[in-house]
Amino acid sequence: MAKELYTRTNQKIFFAGIALDNWRKAEASGAFNVQALVQAEREAALFHLYGSVLSLCHEIAGYYRMADTTSTRVDAFLDQAVLERSPSPELAELVELAQQSETWLAQLLAAYAELFKPPQEARKAKVDPAMPLITAVSLDQVRPELTLDELDDYRQQLKALVLRFREGLSEC
Repeated sequence: MAKELYTRTNQKIFFAGIALDNWRKAEASGAFNVQALVQAEREAALFHLYGSVLSLCHEIAGYYRMADTTSTRVDAFLDQAVLERSPSPELAELVELAQQSETWLAQLLAAYAELFKPPQEARKAKVDPAMPLITAVSLDQVRPELTLDELDDYRQQLKALVLRFREGLSEC
Protein backbone atom coordinates (compact mmCIF):
# COMPACT_ATOMS: atom_id res chain seq x y z
CA MET A 1 0.00 0.00 0.00
CA ALA A 2 1.16 3.53 -0.71
CA LYS A 3 2.55 5.53 2.18
CA GLU A 4 0.17 8.45 1.62
CA LEU A 5 -1.84 9.73 4.59
CA TYR A 6 -5.18 9.37 2.82
CA THR A 7 -4.74 5.62 2.39
CA ARG A 8 -5.02 5.06 6.14
CA THR A 9 -8.24 7.08 6.30
CA ASN A 10 -9.70 5.06 3.43
CA GLN A 11 -8.61 1.82 5.07
CA LYS A 12 -10.18 2.68 8.44
CA ILE A 13 -13.47 3.72 6.84
CA PHE A 14 -13.47 0.44 4.89
CA PHE A 15 -12.73 -1.59 8.04
CA ALA A 16 -15.60 0.18 9.85
CA GLY A 17 -17.86 -0.88 6.99
CA ILE A 18 -16.76 -4.50 7.37
CA ALA A 19 -17.47 -4.37 11.11
CA LEU A 20 -20.94 -2.92 10.46
CA ASP A 21 -21.65 -5.64 7.87
CA ASN A 22 -20.54 -8.30 10.35
CA TRP A 23 -22.81 -6.70 12.96
CA ARG A 24 -25.77 -7.08 10.58
CA LYS A 25 -24.85 -10.71 9.96
CA ALA A 26 -24.51 -11.38 13.68
CA GLU A 27 -27.96 -9.93 14.37
CA ALA A 28 -29.47 -12.04 11.60
CA SER A 29 -27.80 -15.24 12.77
CA GLY A 30 -29.40 -17.54 15.25
CA ALA A 31 -26.15 -18.09 17.12
CA PHE A 32 -26.29 -18.63 20.86
CA ASN A 33 -23.75 -15.84 21.39
CA VAL A 34 -25.45 -13.13 19.34
CA GLN A 35 -25.06 -10.53 22.07
CA ALA A 36 -21.31 -11.09 22.29
CA LEU A 37 -20.91 -10.99 18.51
CA VAL A 38 -22.91 -7.77 18.25
CA GLN A 39 -20.91 -6.14 21.05
CA ALA A 40 -17.62 -7.18 19.45
CA GLU A 41 -18.62 -5.74 16.07
CA ARG A 42 -19.99 -2.59 17.68
CA GLU A 43 -16.66 -2.00 19.42
CA ALA A 44 -14.74 -2.80 16.22
CA ALA A 45 -16.85 -0.30 14.28
CA LEU A 46 -16.28 2.38 16.94
CA PHE A 47 -12.55 1.64 16.93
CA HIS A 48 -12.25 1.99 13.16
CA LEU A 49 -14.48 5.07 12.95
CA TYR A 50 -12.38 6.75 15.64
CA GLY A 51 -9.26 5.72 13.72
CA SER A 52 -10.64 7.18 10.51
CA VAL A 53 -11.31 10.52 12.24
CA LEU A 54 -7.75 10.41 13.60
CA SER A 55 -6.41 9.61 10.13
CA LEU A 56 -8.37 12.51 8.69
CA CYS A 57 -6.77 14.77 11.31
CA HIS A 58 -3.36 13.41 10.22
CA GLU A 59 -4.24 14.23 6.60
CA ILE A 60 -5.16 17.79 7.50
CA ALA A 61 -2.09 18.23 9.70
CA GLY A 62 0.15 16.87 6.96
CA TYR A 63 -1.35 19.11 4.30
CA TYR A 64 -0.93 22.25 6.41
CA ARG A 65 2.44 21.08 7.79
CA MET A 66 1.31 21.46 11.37
CA ALA A 67 3.87 21.06 14.14
CA ASP A 68 2.44 17.86 15.68
CA THR A 69 1.31 15.44 13.00
CA THR A 70 1.95 12.20 14.90
CA SER A 71 -0.48 12.37 17.80
CA THR A 72 -2.40 9.17 18.51
CA ARG A 73 -5.47 10.90 19.97
CA VAL A 74 -8.18 12.82 18.16
CA ASP A 75 -8.58 15.26 21.04
CA ALA A 76 -4.97 16.38 20.54
CA PHE A 77 -6.04 17.75 17.15
CA LEU A 78 -9.56 18.91 17.98
CA ASP A 79 -8.51 21.49 20.52
CA GLN A 80 -9.10 25.23 20.29
CA ALA A 81 -5.43 25.95 21.13
CA VAL A 82 -4.24 23.75 18.25
CA LEU A 83 -6.64 25.51 15.92
CA GLU A 84 -5.33 28.92 17.00
CA ARG A 85 -1.70 27.83 16.43
CA SER A 86 -2.43 26.29 13.03
CA PRO A 87 -5.71 27.60 11.65
CA SER A 88 -7.39 25.68 8.84
CA PRO A 89 -11.03 25.59 7.74
CA GLU A 90 -11.15 21.79 7.85
CA LEU A 91 -9.80 21.59 11.37
CA ALA A 92 -12.11 24.42 12.45
CA GLU A 93 -15.12 22.46 11.18
CA LEU A 94 -14.01 19.32 13.01
CA VAL A 95 -13.46 21.28 16.23
CA GLU A 96 -16.93 22.79 15.93
CA LEU A 97 -18.51 19.38 15.30
CA ALA A 98 -16.67 17.86 18.27
CA GLN A 99 -17.72 20.65 20.65
CA GLN A 100 -21.46 20.39 19.96
CA SER A 101 -22.78 17.38 21.86
CA GLU A 102 -25.68 16.72 19.48
CA THR A 103 -23.47 16.22 16.40
CA TRP A 104 -22.46 12.86 15.01
CA LEU A 105 -18.77 13.49 15.70
CA ALA A 106 -19.28 14.44 19.34
CA GLN A 107 -21.47 11.37 19.87
CA LEU A 108 -18.94 9.13 18.14
CA LEU A 109 -16.09 10.47 20.30
CA ALA A 110 -18.19 10.08 23.47
CA ALA A 111 -19.11 6.49 22.58
CA TYR A 112 -15.46 5.68 21.88
CA ALA A 113 -14.43 7.14 25.25
CA GLU A 114 -17.09 4.99 26.96
CA LEU A 115 -15.27 1.87 25.75
CA PHE A 116 -12.45 2.59 28.21
CA LYS A 117 -14.57 3.19 31.30
CA PRO A 118 -15.03 0.32 33.73
CA PRO A 119 -18.51 -1.19 33.99
CA GLN A 120 -20.66 0.39 36.66
CA GLU A 121 -23.55 -1.11 38.52
CA ALA A 122 -26.89 0.49 37.73
CA ARG A 123 -28.06 2.87 40.40
CA LYS A 124 -31.15 1.83 42.25
CA ALA A 125 -33.81 4.15 43.61
CA LYS A 126 -33.68 4.63 47.35
CA VAL A 127 -36.72 3.36 49.14
CA ASP A 128 -37.92 4.95 52.38
CA PRO A 129 -39.61 2.18 54.41
CA ALA A 130 -41.54 4.72 56.48
CA MET A 131 -43.38 6.08 53.44
CA PRO A 132 -44.41 3.22 51.15
CA LEU A 133 -46.63 5.38 48.93
CA ILE A 134 -43.82 7.66 47.82
CA THR A 135 -41.34 6.27 45.33
CA ALA A 136 -37.96 7.87 44.88
CA VAL A 137 -36.93 8.19 41.25
CA SER A 138 -33.36 8.41 40.06
CA LEU A 139 -32.80 11.18 37.55
CA ASP A 140 -29.48 9.76 36.41
CA GLN A 141 -29.83 8.96 32.75
CA VAL A 142 -27.88 6.08 31.32
CA ARG A 143 -26.67 6.93 27.84
CA PRO A 144 -27.87 4.26 25.43
CA GLU A 145 -25.29 2.61 23.19
CA LEU A 146 -25.18 3.77 19.59
CA THR A 147 -27.18 1.56 17.26
CA LEU A 148 -26.08 -0.06 14.04
CA ASP A 149 -28.03 2.48 11.99
CA GLU A 150 -26.52 5.39 13.90
CA LEU A 151 -22.96 4.15 13.41
CA ASP A 152 -23.64 3.44 9.75
CA ASP A 153 -24.99 6.98 9.39
CA TYR A 154 -21.87 8.37 11.11
CA ARG A 155 -19.72 6.40 8.68
CA GLN A 156 -21.60 7.85 5.70
CA GLN A 157 -21.31 11.37 7.09
CA LEU A 158 -17.59 10.86 7.69
CA LYS A 159 -17.09 9.59 4.13
CA ALA A 160 -18.88 12.64 2.74
CA LEU A 161 -16.82 14.95 4.96
CA VAL A 162 -13.56 13.30 3.87
CA LEU A 163 -14.44 13.67 0.19
CA ARG A 164 -15.44 17.30 0.65
CA PHE A 165 -12.26 18.08 2.59
CA ARG A 166 -10.07 16.37 0.00
CA GLU A 167 -11.56 18.49 -2.78
CA GLY A 168 -10.48 21.57 -0.86
CA LEU A 169 -7.09 20.18 0.14
CA SER A 170 -6.02 19.13 -3.35
CA GLU A 171 -3.63 21.43 -5.10
CA CYS A 172 -4.63 22.45 -8.61
